Order: sequence, then structure tokens, then C-alpha cells
Amino acid sequence: MSTKGVDLKDLRKRMEGAVAALKSEFAGLRTGRATASLVEPITVEAYGSHMPMTQVGTISVPEPRTISIQVWDKALVSAVERAIRESGLGVNPVVDGTLVRIPIPPLTQERRVELTKVAHKYAEQARVAIRNVRREGMDAIKKSKEISEDEQKRLADQVQKLTDEFVKTVDDALAAKDAEIMQV
Repeated sequence: MSTKGVDLKDLRKRMEGAVAALKSEFAGLRTGRATASLVEPITVEAYGSHMPMTQVGTISVPEPRTISIQVWDKALVSAVERAIRESGLGVNPVVDGTLVRIPIPPLTQERRVELTKVAHKYAEQARVAIRNVRREGMDAIKKSKEISEDEQKRLADQVQKLTDEFVKTVDDALAAKDAEIMQV
């Protein structure tokens, strides 16, 4: 739906990218429940390079408060354990042969409040990214000499509606994450 220099599909795709980035940030936030996405972004020093956790073992969640990683190469077990300890998750892995178990302790109320603040920061970053896309779209509309004033106004309204839609999506995702974090 490109209209003389303004591509609304591209703007939509870029705004969707901001929302997708927010959701991946939210997936990494600890909520007191065990999820594989908690350890997936951790990189392990293996074979002379840094590899994602998913490439050195199988991640599973056998219980609501336990993550287990079945490391494929016995030589990497200590590297996996070290990577988890240094990740800043605040968890203590337990090694049992090639199986690394990570018990997830319940969150304190103070920690829950800190995590909601972090979630709000992530959401604000996503809103700023969406507004930047809107600004670029509005600039493109204003700079285009071939568009009439009425057409510029119509396009500006479409860009604003798109922005409002994605900001609402961010707000909804934030509300859901807040409820998930504060759930005891």
C-alpha cells in the first residue's frame, strides 16, 4: 500500500518488529515460574566460541519451579554451569552428571516490584521505537511534493491510527506481564 513515497506496510512491519522485540524482552523476565525462555538467551563458551544454550543441550521444564538442561557433551557441563551462574538470573544450578537442574526460587515482593519496573522500562522503549517509526512516516508524508494536502491529511491519520494500534498492543502486553509477575 505504497502511496507516493509513504509505505504503510513497511511502517506496520517496523512497528510489529518493535512489539516482537518487546515480547522477547518480556520472555527473559523471571516471573517465579520456570520457563525455557529464561535460559535460552544465555551463551556458553564452548569449542572456542560463544554458543547459545540451545546448541549445547536440551532445555526442558519438568516441574513448575525447575528448569533442566541435558548437556550433550560431558566436557561442557562446567561451562554451562558457569554461564548460568554468571548470567545474573540469581539462580544456583545443580549438576548431576550431564544434567544441570536449575531450581527457580519464589520471588519476594520487593523483587516483583523491581521486575515490574524493568517491564515498564522495556515497554517504554517499545513505545519510543513505535513513535520513531511514526515520526519517520510523517516526515516522509510532509516531504512528498506529489501528494495533495487532503491526501497528506488522510495518510497522516492512517499513520496515527497504526501508531495508536501498536501502542495499545504494547500496553496490553505490559498489563499481562505485570499481572504475571505480581501473581504469587
